Amino acid sequence: MEPVSDPRLYSNRYQVTHLIARGGMAMVYRAQDELLSRAVALKILYPELSADPLFVERFRREAQAAANLSHPNIVPVFDWGEDDGTYFIVMELIDGTSLAEMLRGGRTLTASRSAQLIAQVAAALGYAHRSGVVHRDVKPGNILITSDGQVKVTDFGIAQAVATEDQLAEAGSVMGTATYFSPEQAAGSSVDGRSDVYSLGVVLYEMLAGRPPFIGDTPVDVAGQHVNDVVPPPTQFNDAIPRDLEAITMQALAKWPDQRYQSADEFRADLLRFSEGQPVHALGAGHDVAFLAADATRAVSTVMAGERTLAVPVMPGPRTDVKVKRRRRGRAGWISAIVLVVLAAGGGVGYAYYASHRVVKVLVPSLYGQTVSVATQTLTNDGLVVGTTVSVISNEPSGTVVGSKPKAGASVVKGHAVTLQVSKGKPIPLVSVPNVVNMSLSAAETLLGQSNLNYHLEYTTTPPLTGANPNTVLSQTPIAGAKTPKGARVVLIVLNPTSAFPMPSVRGQSTVQAASTLGQDGLTVSSATSTRCSNTVQSGLVLATIPAAGSPVTPNTAVELITSSGYCQVVVPTVVGQTQSEANTTLNEQGLVLGQVTQADPASCASPGLSGTIATQSLAPGTLAPYDSSVDVTVCP
Repeated sequence: MEPVSDPRLYSNRYQVTHLIARGGMAMVYRAQDELLSRAVALKILYPELSADPLFVERFRREAQAAANLSHPNIVPVFDWGEDDGTYFIVMELIDGTSLAEMLRGGRTLTASRSAQLIAQVAAALGYAHRSGVVHRDVKPGNILITSDGQVKVTDFGIAQAVATEDQLAEAGSVMGTATYFSPEQAAGSSVDGRSDVYSLGVVLYEMLAGRPPFIGDTPVDVAGQHVNDVVPPPTQFNDAIPRDLEAITMQALAKWPDQRYQSADEFRADLLRFSEGQPVHALGAGHDVAFLAADATRAVSTVMAGERTLAVPVMPGPRTDVKVKRRRRGRAGWISAIVLVVLAAGGGVGYAYYASHRVVKVLVPSLYGQTVSVATQTLTNDGLVVGTTVSVISNEPSGTVVGSKPKAGASVVKGHAVTLQVSKGKPIPLVSVPNVVNMSLSAAETLLGQSNLNYHLEYTTTPPLTGANPNTVLSQTPIAGAKTPKGARVVLIVLNPTSAFPMPSVRGQSTVQAASTLGQDGLTVSSATSTRCSNTVQSGLVLATIPAAGSPVTPNTAVELITSSGYCQVVVPTVVGQTQSEANTTLNEQGLVLGQVTQADPASCASPGLSGTIATQSLAPGTLAPYDSSVDVTVCP
């Protein structure tokens, strides 16, 4: 953020202090709400656009759409208005960064963290879609991550109610960001929540692959690719992406809306299944994702024995191309023939004996870099067999052969068993497990992600007496400080979503803040409201709730907010005849204060013993006065 040179005050209430960002239609500032003494984000329409009714209407639509959405993963809108021809929106100030900043420079996130963050975005979009609002501009710049790891979706600038037919974009053009367009949005067709699913799929793709699926010289070029080109599998750019998460991403990016997830909630459910290690529902999960696109390169398995082309010797039979001339043989000829037959038979027996006892040796082939199945086939082709396999640490990819015993080139007897040394990958460094007990799930996720660890949720129905709610980590395995391999899972024990938990306290919060706090625990705000006077809580803020803080509640419980109407009335006590010190104590006990003290008329203090006592008081005893009111007195000389 950079300080502003002209700290203008808008509507006599919002004092801008710092510039946060420049958007397509507006500037976003950090401002101070002078009325409620809090920092807010102020989105101000560019001056040159304020004179354009079309842009002003689009700006108004953003405020209206967002103000009607109350969800833990959506940035709340507090106010909107106009000041001297300048239009502005007042929103919650998010302490964190945007997903766009996190991905700057082609950086990627881990599969687990990507799935968890996108699941939160999908939750926000699912809520908006159920309220009849399509975002239409889902992109990393509109996804904010708070300092405790919670996702906040913002900028419903071109969102519009699905039921309405008015179009704010000019004829022949569409609104949005080309890199994250859905095909139907790029083609200018009607859109629904499934278009947001596609755009969110593009965001997930970029988080995993380090780049969006389509890149071009102009927005028109990129939009055209969304409509016409096949999405390359993200593993083409990052082969470490898990197969199931790739399948989820590819289903979200299906060209036809009917082939995608049919709602953001379906998308979110599959992401959560992946995060919890359960089978996902995405088409192609567990199969070769290359088949997800009609013209993608097919992966062909290694040809095993019986499937390869082999040389087969000819099996000879009786010859029919030679005529034998018969002639008479004498006795000597028969004897010679018998001798020759005997000699030939003896030679054949000798050769057979030699062939059966001679030692045939072969060389051990080089198997380096081959998979176990390919190395097995190579040895089989050379007349050797696989003995045992030994796993060794190596910089080569896991599952590939890095050596053998005997070594390549060694001369061994045919049929010898060869031991394979198979890489189990690089040594995995150990990391220290951080302490995430009593943290929110989002904060725990962020801290574990920073330590290069994943996590798995397990639920309990027996929460501790205090400090339990559906989003709080109750215990963890391994414990804090333990050493575990990088990328390992930490089991987090949390409260079962259907179990009762203590009602959180929202005393002193605004109604918008209270709704957000309750929403994070799966609670809702009742339409019923009431007010009470309070001598400690500022007017308009939450004083109490029904059910009361600390009482057991379950998810989806409707909570009634009781707000403060201001100070209560108190009964004025009598302080006449008391000393100034005694009067001060008496008034303080009733919530009043001693005001101006002046000298009394001597005529009213004629009786003996009245010196130094209160002669008169400005508020009559027994009357009602606002809490913290001042009571002026006169004192006898």
